[in-house]
Amino acid sequence: MGLLSNCKSSKVLVPPLSSIACKCFALVIIVLVLRAAFISTVYGGFQPNQIAMSPNFSLSYTSEYGIRKDKFVEVPQIVWGLNNQKIAFARACLTARMLNRTLLMPRLSASLFYKEIDLLQPISFDKVFQFERFNSLCDGFVRLGYYSDVSNQTGAFEVQKGSGRRWTIQRDMDQLRQSSQDPIDRYEVIRITGKNPFLWHDHWPVKDYARIFECLVLVHEIARQADKVINKIREAGREVKGKAEASRHDLEGHQLQSVSYVAVHMRIEKDWMIHCKKLEQRLNVNQICSSKAEITERVGNILGLKTPTVVYLAVADVLLEDSSIVSGWKEGLLPFEKKKLGVDGIYKKYPYLIKSAIDYEVCLRADVFVGNSYSTFSSLIVLERTQKMLRMGVGNSCGSGTDVRWPSYAYNIPGESKGPQRWMTNMDDSSLQAISFGSNLISC
Repeated sequence: MGLLSNCKSSKVLVPPLSSIACKCFALVIIVLVLRAAFISTVYGGFQPNQIAMSPNFSLSYTSEYGIRKDKFVEVPQIVWGLNNQKIAFARACLTARMLNRTLLMPRLSASLFYKEIDLLQPISFDKVFQFERFNSLCDGFVRLGYYSDVSNQTGAFEVQKGSGRRWTIQRDMDQLRQSSQDPIDRYEVIRITGKNPFLWHDHWPVKDYARIFECLVLVHEIARQADKVINKIREAGREVKGKAEASRHDLEGHQLQSVSYVAVHMRIEKDWMIHCKKLEQRLNVNQICSSKAEITERVGNILGLKTPTVVYLAVADVLLEDSSIVSGWKEGLLPFEKKKLGVDGIYKKYPYLIKSAIDYEVCLRADVFVGNSYSTFSSLIVLERTQKMLRMGVGNSCGSGTDVRWPSYAYNIPGESKGPQRWMTNMDDSSLQAISFGSNLISC
């Protein structure tokens, strides 16, 4: 108001109010006030009746020279289980891609305590996955940067992402669109805050997520531990099949690689059983929880499964109340868990996140994988195995007579001959929601 008063009273420095100059000045002030109010609305909250859903789509805001290296997105520590963290990381990457910015390397969480923030045990991304390898594989699509890349000349603009029923997909997308424009885009760093902001809303198709997951390569130390476990499984398989003992060269060479195994992500831990029973009640379905007896019966009835064969049981041992998981299997199927296989010492050296990463790799590389369609861990493994099959030219492996490499099954859904249902990921899906939150929609 003081500046407008000067327009009224000054006769030397400022023209009178009726002049064109002062009218333009007043108009500029009004526009700035309205713009500030609009931005406040976008970042401070929306009216309750704004609930329109935006379509999911892939956005390509990168310049012809690739992702900008002088503009950044910063995100809070990523939490929950390994595969929820991978999804959240991918969403952070795709958010940065939409804003045509480099994502500053985030911190993951080594532990599973997601409620007690002080127990999250932060672990740097490059302690789990290869940083340079990620940028090489995802070059031109998304990009990670170090905090040392930030010049800190313009500071950071803080964006509060919401959660809950009032914070809809449309509101989230509107907020991202505003962040890609001036004046916000002028800031060197956009710092995104909120309660686990990348665990909630999904704006991108499955193929975009798959592209990022393919760029996640375990660091050498973790990969070597996974190799040790897989070699142990294959050694057990060779002994089971009665093959003569070979030299060390043979054990590490092609002969050992030819020994097949089945991996079962056996979700019968106490925390899962509590969760799945509540989920069945809420969704009014009965295809989420599976007992040990149901799992063993269905795995044993997989059509065309060659026996004898080793079955690796991927299970969270510390949360397991049933110590008899290796009993009750069909003749010809020889189950091994970590202790029986003699690899429990490998897992004990590492926190939860690394243990899960090793088991993920073991299941991913199995000749046959059987999991639970409501498990994010199982779902992402099937997604990657589907990608492998598609690259081999296999368009569909759902048919009962289909004999393909890397078949996957969902034991919580009954299939043919009392076996588990064949399982592929729908790579044309418009969002990752079915995988993120669990589903019995498994494409087959």
